[in-house]
Amino acid sequence: MLSLIKREGRDLFNDDLLENFFNPVLRPTTSVMKTDIKKVDSNYVLDIDLPGFKKEDIKITLKEEYLTIEATKVRKEESKDEMTKYLRKERYFGTCSRSFYVGNINQDEIDAKYVDGILTVTVPDVSEKPEKQPKMIAIK
Repeated sequence: MLSLIKREGRDLFNDDLLENFFNPVLRPTTSVMKTDIKKVDSNYVLDIDLPGFKKEDIKITLKEEYLTIEATKVRKEESKDEMTKYLRKERYFGTCSRSFYVGNINQDEIDAKYVDGILTVTVPDVSEKPEKQPKMIAIK
């Protein structure tokens, strides 16, 4: 069975909530790419939240059986208005990425669309492919 696995360099059981609660800079960026994975027929469908990104800012690559989604948001240059003083800046700027193990699949079988801040990626379940029947070879 195909397994889609989140790949990060963090311990699965490590709770960063209290440690990073008051410092938003230290919070993990995976909170930016919340992902739902569901099985639909013979495919896996990933719904990834990427609000505020443009389609051109998102890159999907398949390398060594890992599907990687990367999104980059550049901070717009702000005017130097002396009357404006930020009390807090929480909007995300920078690059975030997630990788999922998808097994040995053909890149042409992956489909993706981006609508209303949600990237939907459809990946075939390689375990669902029918086994090839043995072919009899005639002996001459």
